[in-house]
Amino acid sequence: MSARALLGAASVIAMLAAAPAHAGRSCEEHPVTQAALTEALATGQSLQAALDATGSDVAMIARQGQDLSKYGLKYSHAGLAFRSAPGQPWRVYELLNECGTADSALWVDGLANFFLENPFTLDALVIVPPPKIAAKLGEILRDPATLHGFHGSHYSMVAYPFSTKYQNSNQWVLEVLASAEATDFRIRTREQAQSWLKMAGYTPTEMHIGPLTRLGGRVFKANIAFDDHPNALRFSDRINAVTVDSMLAFLRGREDGWRVQELKGRR
Repeated sequence: MSARALLGAASVIAMLAAAPAHAGRSCEEHPVTQAALTEALATGQSLQAALDATGSDVAMIARQGQDLSKYGLKYSHAGLAFRSAPGQPWRVYELLNECGTADSALWVDGLANFFLENPFTLDALVIVPPPKIAAKLGEILRDPATLHGFHGSHYSMVAYPFSTKYQNSNQWVLEVLASAEATDFRIRTREQAQSWLKMAGYTPTEMHIGPLTRLGGRVFKANIAFDDHPNALRFSDRINAVTVDSMLAFLRGREDGWRVQELKGRR
């Protein structure tokens, strides 16, 4: 359970006093209470036990950071859990929005940190790849330069899945997964990852929002933009985005052996 660390281009650098970063949530500062810390530590320990039991050294994990039930969704944010070898600490690789800005960065978290941002619930999802994909994904996660090749620093919570203008947290995870899933050619860039996802049949989640929501988000929130979406979708108030649900449906549809486990939190 380490402090959050920023993933540098060539190395992982500890940042004990890093600037606040969130996954599409409010950037209001709330002191961490003892109860919240205790809950996060307990949830992190439960997640560690579940990850250890998978027999894998890598998995996609997700949390319910905010209430998305009005869109028929539960889990809002995903990351990639990885350990260098059995018995070594687990770390969560994730893309986070730099609070109050339209920028993002790649971070490495301890398992407890993954649940410290006042999540809506403490439920978690563990999605384990089959061995061949796990091995390839492990190679990717060991190489910061490759991970940064799939990072777009311009952030939008509702980034369009087939555009590189912006990127959200789940989109980065999906594009990294695409590079591990692809067997027909080597994926090195975001453009290649998105082209492969199209060919492989990935379908994003479509959310219906009102024009006031769309316009208000664009005007008042730096981390929400809609101008990367095709006009036919945008002007009919239909927004397509990468969500945990759409990633899970895609991986299950591949039928190559991904395993899914849900952990129920205390809250």
